[in-house]
Amino acid sequence: MSEQQNWVNRATGVGTSVARSLLLPTLALITALVIGAVIIAFSDVDNLQLLGTDTGQALSNMWSEVVDSYAALFRGSIGSVNSISETLFAATPLLLAGLGVALGFQAGLFNIGAQGQMLMGSILAAYVGIYLTAPAFLHIPLTLAAGIIGGLIWGGLTGLLKARTGAHEVITTIMFNFIALFFVQWILTTEGLQDPGRNNPVSAAIQETAQLPKLFGEEYRVTIGFLIALLAVAGVHWLLYRSSPGFEFRAVGSNPHAGSYAGMKVALVITAVMAIAGGLAGAAGANQLMGLDPYKATPSLAGAVGFDAITVALLGRSNPVGVMWAALLFGALTAGGREMQGAAQVPIDLVVVLQALIVIFVAAPGMIRAIWRVKADDDSAATQVTTSWGA
Repeated sequence: MSEQQNWVNRATGVGTSVARSLLLPTLALITALVIGAVIIAFSDVDNLQLLGTDTGQALSNMWSEVVDSYAALFRGSIGSVNSISETLFAATPLLLAGLGVALGFQAGLFNIGAQGQMLMGSILAAYVGIYLTAPAFLHIPLTLAAGIIGGLIWGGLTGLLKARTGAHEVITTIMFNFIALFFVQWILTTEGLQDPGRNNPVSAAIQETAQLPKLFGEEYRVTIGFLIALLAVAGVHWLLYRSSPGFEFRAVGSNPHAGSYAGMKVALVITAVMAIAGGLAGAAGANQLMGLDPYKATPSLAGAVGFDAITVALLGRSNPVGVMWAALLFGALTAGGREMQGAAQVPIDLVVVLQALIVIFVAAPGMIRAIWRVKADDDSAATQVTTSWGA
C-alpha cells in the first residue's frame, strides 16, 4: 500500500473500528489486573514467611486476599447505586478533559494543558455563577458556557502560538498550566470573588440556580454533568468522523505537509483544535465547580484530572467512544479503590500502581501483542500519538 493511500486511509478512518481500537487497551487492562493480583498476593509479609513452612496455607491466604481485594474493587465501583454514582461522578471530568486531549492527539498535537484550561474555565464560570441572577434553566447553561469559553480562550492561545511562531505545544501548555495556577491563586484573593471572611484563595459559593441537578437524587453525588459529558462524546465523534473540519483535523494530524499541499489551512486547524480541546477541558472545570459541594472555585479544584486525562486519552486510543470507556474505567478504579482500602485493607496506592501498569502496557503495544499473541494489523505500525514532535 502506498504512502499516499495510507495517509488517505488514516485521515478518513478507513480500516479502523472501535472494536479493534479497544482490543489492545482491553488486553492491557487484563494484564495490569493480573500483575496487580501478584503484587497484592506478595505484599503481605506474613504470607511470605508462611511460604517456607506451610506453602499450601500461604497460597490459600494469598488467593483469598486477591479475591477479597478485587471483590471490594468491583463492589465499590458497581456494587450499589451509590457505588455507580461515585464511579460516574469521578468519570465525568475525566471524560470531558480526556476528549480534549484526544482531539489534540487526532490532530497531531499533544495537549498537556488541560489542567490550566480547567482552572481558567472554572474561574469564568465562577463569575457567572456568583453574579448572574437568572432562573436555573438559563443560569446552568450560561455558567457552563462561561467555563467552556474560559478553557477555549486558554487553549486557543497555545494553538495560536503554535500556528504563528512554531512554539511547541508541549512547552507552551505546560507553562500555561503554571500561569493559570498562579493567576487563579491571585484572583481568588481579590475583592468581589474571594469568599467573604476568608483570607485564603477560595471563591464565594455559586448561586443555587447555577448548581448542576443531581442525576440519581440528592443523596448521590453524580449530576447531569455526566449526561453533558455523554453529549460531548457524541459531538466530538460527529466532529471527527462526520464533518469536513474533522476530516481536516485528522488529515493534518496524519501529515501536516500533505494537508497543506491539499489546500488545508494548517495554522487555522491547529488553532481551532487547541481552542476546542481547551473548551472541553473548560467544561470539565465548570462541571467540578457546579457539581461538587461546596460549589466554590479553588486552585486545587482541578485536582489531578488534567493530567489523568492524558492517560484516559491514551487508553481510549484517542477515539471518543474509547475515551468514554477509559474514563469509566478510571472512575471505577477511583471509587472502588476507596472500598479496597476500607474493606480489604489494601493501600490506596495500589490503584495508582494499576493505573500506571495500564499506561505502560498501552504504551507498549508490541509487548501486549507478544504476551497475548495478537497479530499486528497492516496499518498498526504507522499508528502514533502525535506528529508534532517533528512537524
